[in-house]
Amino acid sequence: MSELAVKRGAVMPVKQSLFLVFRIGNERYALQAIEVAEVLPHLPLKPIPRAPDWVAGVFAYRGAVVPVIDLCALTFGQPAQARTSTRLVLVHYRPDEATPAQLLGLILEQATDTLRCNPADFQPYGLDNRQAPYLGPVREDAQGLLQWVRVADLLDEQVRALLFPSPPLDLAQFEEQG
Repeated sequence: MSELAVKRGAVMPVKQSLFLVFRIGNERYALQAIEVAEVLPHLPLKPIPRAPDWVAGVFAYRGAVVPVIDLCALTFGQPAQARTSTRLVLVHYRPDEATPAQLLGLILEQATDTLRCNPADFQPYGLDNRQAPYLGPVREDAQGLLQWVRVADLLDEQVRALLFPSPPLDLAQFEEQG
């Protein structure tokens, strides 16, 4: 058999991606695993006064202060339940190609499973939800619908400026006031 005939008969492998599956209430959601830096247990956080309710606070991680949002509170206005399966998931937050990725913590319920599937299996669900642009397409399987959460679209400009000020705050200003 010629090499050309072998290439013609070869089936192109389906592009598979790994997703971290979690829940908000009874509904299933997924983050693309390539966006996940680390999955940690739920840790104590320092609250940020006057921040939106869904900004859970900040914590120190390997010498850096990382802001954390509660995805349950952001999406449905209810804080995540404190369960043994509630995790603090660090993601690479990058709102656009010109901005370097920064760590952002997400409090996620039941973030204990993964799924490998073709990203093309996720389909638009026909609703223009401008209040939650991070809620992407859905995928149907034996357990129902699974919705893709897009990390880049989690924060609007106002919250991004609060959590990731640009330029960073100048500590010398605080020293002068003291």
